[in-house]
Amino acid sequence: MRKRPGIGGLQTAAATRDQYRLVGENVARIKTDLMKEQLATFRSQLEDFARKHKNDIRKNPAFRSQFHEMCAKVGVDPLASNKGFWAELLGIGDFYYELGVQIVDICLATRSLNGGLIDLQELRNLLCQKRKAARESVTEDDCLRAISKLKVLGSGFEVISVGKKKLVRSVPTELNKDHNEILDLAQGQGYVTVEEVEKRLSWSSGRAIDALETLLEEGLAMIDDGHKDGKRRYWFPCVSFVTTS
Repeated sequence: MRKRPGIGGLQTAAATRDQYRLVGENVARIKTDLMKEQLATFRSQLEDFARKHKNDIRKNPAFRSQFHEMCAKVGVDPLASNKGFWAELLGIGDFYYELGVQIVDICLATRSLNGGLIDLQELRNLLCQKRKAARESVTEDDCLRAISKLKVLGSGFEVISVGKKKLVRSVPTELNKDHNEILDLAQGQGYVTVEEVEKRLSWSSGRAIDALETLLEEGLAMIDDGHKDGKRRYWFPCVSFVTTS
């Protein structure tokens, strides 16, 4: 039969545990202080880098994207405020503010054609046409950053993924799974028919018609009748765009 440890043994074990705990806390504190010091150094170097390459960040989209990645790693958001240090240093807040205004203009101008849902690539192409005079290239990444700042308007601006495409929504329309599947299917030729939806998605006629008519009512689809086969085409401008260069 084992002997129970005496009071002295228990006190020794507790003291040992306390020592281990204190050592662990000291190590954690040293690591935290070291990380804070390294982070402060990195932020200082990032500021120096930004000052040195200010023009490249403004004019070179690839350079600008890499700069944003470096900022994200140290918890810096250059777009957090138009009056902050980064905005004053780079004018980068003004760049995205201007981009956001132009995105709103384009979304409003094309809403009657696409129902408030526009392909991100088409949006970028239209932006590039609009900004030719500025001679500042715009990437999809720039568009996404500007759109993320538009959410404060509370008017439905967001990016949604449908199949392989990214679409920018500028109206507070809620698309459910059925609507997304139809939009994904329409990417092949720009339109679908009720019969095609039934066959390709294994839906009932009622389900297909209900989803298509909802998209039509929301202004996201256009109907095309008069074909020899008698089948109505539902066209979706947001996935069948054609832009001129």
